[in-house]
Amino acid sequence: MAIATVNPATGETLRTYEAHGPDEVERRIAAAHEAFRHWRTTPFAERARLLRAAATLLDEDAEDIARTMTLEMGKPLTASRAEAGKCAKAMRWYAKHAEELLADEHPAESDVRDSGADRARVHYRPLGPVLAVMPWNFPLWQVIRFAAPALMAGNTGLLKHASNVPRTALYLGDLFRRAGYPDGCFQTLLIGSGDVEAVLRDPRVAAATLTGSEPAGRAVASVAGDVVKKTVLELGGSDPYIVMPSADIVRAVKTAVTARVQNNGQSCIAAKRFIVHEDVYEDFTERFTAAMNALTVGDPLDESTDVGPLATEKGRADLEELVDDAVRLGATALCGGHRPEEPELARGWYYRPTVLTGITPAMRIHQEETFGPVATVYAVRDAEEAVAVANDSPFGLSSNVWTRRDEDVDFFVRDLQAGGVFVNGMTASHPALPFGGVKRSGYGRELSGHGIREFCNVTTVWQRA
Repeated sequence: MAIATVNPATGETLRTYEAHGPDEVERRIAAAHEAFRHWRTTPFAERARLLRAAATLLDEDAEDIARTMTLEMGKPLTASRAEAGKCAKAMRWYAKHAEELLADEHPAESDVRDSGADRARVHYRPLGPVLAVMPWNFPLWQVIRFAAPALMAGNTGLLKHASNVPRTALYLGDLFRRAGYPDGCFQTLLIGSGDVEAVLRDPRVAAATLTGSEPAGRAVASVAGDVVKKTVLELGGSDPYIVMPSADIVRAVKTAVTARVQNNGQSCIAAKRFIVHEDVYEDFTERFTAAMNALTVGDPLDESTDVGPLATEKGRADLEELVDDAVRLGATALCGGHRPEEPELARGWYYRPTVLTGITPAMRIHQEETFGPVATVYAVRDAEEAVAVANDSPFGLSSNVWTRRDEDVDFFVRDLQAGGVFVNGMTASHPALPFGGVKRSGYGRELSGHGIREFCNVTTVWQRA
């Protein structure tokens, strides 16, 4: 089986790689298992030193790995640079904070005595090799936000990356080796999706984390459930972006454009459904449509490009189907709704930034995730209707609310079905804040103390003199 890097801006195959066969996969699983025996007791200071060394290397490699990401999956080069910088920052954050996040917890003395113990504590221990099944849309960040906390907790990592970003996947495996990590601590598996089940069923693999599509999440969760292994899943999202009458409309529009087309619109946490109070609907929609229509679509290696190609040809076809279905059933495309007409973009998998209104529940786009630069805009009468529209989705990853009224904030925080509520700003991930969703957006949390403890054995230590 060959795994290829295909440039989505041109459709050109840049390089092919031979997938790892069964013997190589076995060797790498065995190495991860063996490395864990020693890594689990490595002092935090040494773990932190190595993670900081990896962050330094990443800073030095930033321009090269940014170009690699852009060539493999099409995000603008400026975004790729920012992603590399964000990863180094997160690595340093976990190097600094992991020990305190995993420090023993001590119950109240009265509760200890009541339990019949003289001493009691809660201790965090690593689980073992963790399989990470990662997506292509943030090919560096998605991996680092798993790897940094997992390695600092004393686990080892096995990465099965998306098959269209093999260069980035191999770079990540090499990064930790160059930083001085012991052999087997973090390794890339160049395998297809059909080989994931065998790896997950291996008794030496302790747990799994997946970021990706619903079908992929269901498949991994099903296998993990069968062999009773811990999983963390971050799946799709169709995040609402609610704009109330008290909002700063200029700021809300500017942020809305970024929130929708970040990463060429291919982000689980991108705002996708814009739910606007009728009092400001016309003003917001007019400004938003003009700004979306003014974006520059083009070569992602060009510094002036706002929106590059979609990562795969199938991804564009899926997006076209959703838009075409909505328009056929009565939606209006205020801008976009088609491929770019410029001849120089014909070979790539581009799609024009699109704003759709007149969405009804009969349209697929009302319930399905749009993975590309397509926004749907809804008009609502009040906060209650805004919440009803926002929650009328199988997903619940994050949400955005624009208002200057504290009463609105309290209401939306209480009633929105989402893993996050971002007020007067766009959803973003940060190492200090937990990240994850509800409903079909998955379960478990990444980042922060919640994320580093996901792959730990929470051990009760009860002791009598």
